[in-house]
Parts: sequence; structure tokens; C-alpha cells
Amino acid sequence: MVGFRAGDVPPTATVKFIGAGTAACIADLFTFPLDTAKVRLQIQGEIKSPVNTSHGPVKYRGVFGTISTMVRVEGPRSLYSGLVAGLQRQMSFASVRIGLYDSVKQFYTKGSDHVGIGSRLMAGCTTGAMAVALAQPTDVVKVRFQAQISAGASKRYHGTMDAYRTIAKEEGFRGLWKGTGPNITRNAIVNCTELVTYDLIKDALLKSLLMNDDLPCHFTSAFGAGFCTTVIASPVDVVKTRYMNSAPGQYSSALNCAVAMLAKEGPKAFYKGFMPSFLRLGSWNVVMFVTYEQLKRALMANCLHV
Repeated sequence: MVGFRAGDVPPTATVKFIGAGTAACIADLFTFPLDTAKVRLQIQGEIKSPVNTSHGPVKYRGVFGTISTMVRVEGPRSLYSGLVAGLQRQMSFASVRIGLYDSVKQFYTKGSDHVGIGSRLMAGCTTGAMAVALAQPTDVVKVRFQAQISAGASKRYHGTMDAYRTIAKEEGFRGLWKGTGPNITRNAIVNCTELVTYDLIKDALLKSLLMNDDLPCHFTSAFGAGFCTTVIASPVDVVKTRYMNSAPGQYSSALNCAVAMLAKEGPKAFYKGFMPSFLRLGSWNVVMFVTYEQLKRALMANCLHV
């Protein structure tokens, strides 16, 4: 293999799988406070919640208002509540939905050099659904922790493993897969928009010779993908968060949750937390994709020198 650079050799499926999970965890470490602020804004306005009723209503206003309120009332550590479950989620979730995307895309194109929009969309839907089926319990625990007000002594969950045990004991094992339907819908939309948009923007920049396959190209593609994804996926994301965080029996289904939101709070409720969602998805995409591209090259370089 002497004479080949890492960029000349396509990364293997294993390299993509490991690289995607690692890059997603790094991105989560940087953007987790924005994700927590998004969850708090999304659940604000509910009649009841199993994790915040004992502390009375807390009003959140905007992204940075939410973050400052949380720091003042609950302390800085509250911004990273649920981080352990979040990292568990990314290591399993992103490894599948992003790491296997190219392999599944090749499966749908049957090895053809021409990759149409249909094959990209099918690959995005497939890996998104597979990832949710695997990582849903970690997502439920992450959301419950982020919604839980940390001030005071009456916390519902006292650790990640305690949360898994408590949910399984009180709601059954099905409770750990609560919201799987809306989450599959959300992640099919997110995956298709995020990966396909990144793919298309990057291909367009490279084919038009506006940029080389390097950091500025990856940054631009990732930022564009983050914006498009937030606009399209926000309504489903809000319903998913509300439903996953709801008390047993509060909503009969995800659709019932959506109808209740519309009746009580109007259409604007579906875009609650839009700004932190965009800031989080935009910055997460930039950190994740830039790191992912560099990790792929570094891992392949290491493989070539072994």
C-alpha cells in the first residue's frame, strides 16, 4: 500500500461505524446544554409532567434565558443532566444511522456509480429506523433527565442505571421504548434531511469545483444540513419530546399528544425550542461531520501503516 494516502482509499464500513459514533459523542459534549435548553422549552406549557410538577412552574424565555435560568436555579451541572445516557445514545445511535449510511446506500444502488435521490432517501430512512430500534431506551432516559428539575431533594431519578430500573419497574419494559413511533418518524426525517442534504451540498460543491474535499467544504455542507433539518423536523421533534416525557396515561398516543398540543397551544407549539434546536443541530452537525471526516482519514491512515 506504499504510495497511497489515506484520502485515496475509501474508508471501510468499520472505520465509518467507529468514526461516526466517536464524532457524535464529541459533538454531544460541545452542544449538550443547547439540547437540554431545547427540551425544557419544548415541554413548557404542558399541564402535567412526571418530572417537574413538584417544583412549581418555571418560566423559560429563549435559548440563553433558559440556560441562565437553569444555571441560577439548578446550578451549572443541570445543563449536562442526562449526558451519560446521551453519550450511550450517540455511540449506538450515530454509529448505525451515520456509519452504515454509505453501505446501505450502496446496497440500494446495487453497486452502481449513479446514486439518485431515491436511493439516498431510502438509505436515510433505513439506517434511521434501525438506529431508533437499537437506541430508544437511551433516548428516553436522556429526555427524562433533561426534563427533570434538579433543584430540591425530590428528584425522580438519581442516576442513569436508576432511571433505567425505575422506568422498567413503574412502566414496564415497554416504557423504555416509549415514543418509538414518533422517534422513528423524526429520525427518518432527520436522517433523510441531514445526511442527504449534507451529501448533496458536498457533491455540488465538489462537482462545481467551488471547494476541495476539505474542512471549509465539510463546514459549509454540515451547516446547511443542520438548518434544513431543523426546519423540517421541529414539529415531530416537539411531539416526540412531549410524548416521551409524559406521565403514564397522559396521552393515548403520539397523535393524541399532537392533537392536544394543537388544541391547547396552537400551531406555534410545534416550533417551540426552534432556536436552541437550530443552534444545537447546526453546531452539532458542524462538529460531528468535520470530526467524522477527519477521523475517517486518520483511521484509514493508521490502517495503511499497520
